[in-house]
Amino acid sequence: MSQASVVLVEDDTALRESLTEILELQDFSVTAFSSADQALPTLQYNSHCVVISDIRMPNMDGMTFLKHLQQLDAELPVILISGHADIETALACIKLGAFDFVEKPLRPEHLLGLTTKAMQHRLLTLENRRLRQNTPQHVSLDEVLIGQSDAMQKLKQRLITLANADVNIVINGETGTGKEKVARALHNESVRKEKPFVAINCGAMPENLIESELFGHEAGSFTGASKKRIGKIEHASGGTLFLDEIESMPLSAQIRLLRVLQEGELERVGSNQTVRVDLKVLAAAKGDLFALSQREAFRQDLYYRLNVASIDIPPLRERKTDIPLLLSHFIHEAEQRLGQKAPHLTSVHFQHLMIHDWPGNVRELMNESDRIVLGISDLIFTGNPASCQSLSHQLAQFELSVLHHMLLLCKGHIGEAAEHLDIPRKTLYLRMKKYGIKKDNYLNNDEESAE
Repeated sequence: MSQASVVLVEDDTALRESLTEILELQDFSVTAFSSADQALPTLQYNSHCVVISDIRMPNMDGMTFLKHLQQLDAELPVILISGHADIETALACIKLGAFDFVEKPLRPEHLLGLTTKAMQHRLLTLENRRLRQNTPQHVSLDEVLIGQSDAMQKLKQRLITLANADVNIVINGETGTGKEKVARALHNESVRKEKPFVAINCGAMPENLIESELFGHEAGSFTGASKKRIGKIEHASGGTLFLDEIESMPLSAQIRLLRVLQEGELERVGSNQTVRVDLKVLAAAKGDLFALSQREAFRQDLYYRLNVASIDIPPLRERKTDIPLLLSHFIHEAEQRLGQKAPHLTSVHFQHLMIHDWPGNVRELMNESDRIVLGISDLIFTGNPASCQSLSHQLAQFELSVLHHMLLLCKGHIGEAAEHLDIPRKTLYLRMKKYGIKKDNYLNNDEESAE
């Protein structure tokens, strides 16, 4: 299959035809089968597809079909169609690796939304495989860019799309969002990963030395230049050059950089000979680089040479669901670095973290993690933290209270609650099962309260 498609397996003829029509009306390419026996031979490792299958079928049921698919390709997204009596089986299938399940009677909009997410997940998986096929030691993006929110998933997808596009890129993001980390990820995911990654903070370079640092110089070209120096740009040739705080670059250096981007060559300071360079340039600024160029605080022609494509990094306040995962990671690192264990945290502590706006973004959270480990966090500690329960217990308590509140708010509607929590339905079902939460307890809550 050259394009991502849907493989539909349903033994009920009327339902199979109805689902095919619903999916095709949304421009999905559908191949439908009446049995898993017929569908299985058409699937293989790296198939560009999503599988939607009923659970109750003759000969080979949905669970058996899933087990075969797991052996074939453990990352192939499988959405199961479940009757009410099959909920426990569906949850067991999710533990085996199913992407999610939809409960009868089917709601078309929910099935379509789930299929779209599964398709995006599959395309991202296949692209990751393509990038990693020659790098068995490759570190996954999830380990580098921590977070599972929709905003972070979109960022990772954008990054993978642009990693091997040999174009210059502007990285937009507030202070502390991790612009250099994203730049390094772009390099490490690209075909240039074996060549140098050179990061330069233009704002930290003395103005009288920046041209020499960037372009290099010949011996005797100015006072103190006792020998030839290869500049950062020349050193980055074949790899990636990251220019942070590029708005601080003097006008003369901007003009020289523009020629490098236009001609693919440079002249060292004090030389008349050109040197060919091949590099991908990533640029970031403290403010809006486009706005700066419009105010003529930055050369417009250079901006348009740099901004062939762009990546926008979401601020932490727009992805607060990632805070517990980030905090756990940073606290673990801080414990290793500082040589002491973090105090126990309560649900109240976590509430303080979740309502904070984080103007300093991920860098502020990382610094806060150090303060938490040292027991000096003014943001969350209001009493004696040593008297609190364990971190894992309090994380669970906080998660339980969030789930309870959201299910009450959504009156037991799983899809709506999962959407508000910014997590997949299968994750919500598994969390509910973990805490023994029953959906029926939240249905028609208003009517029950009124009685």
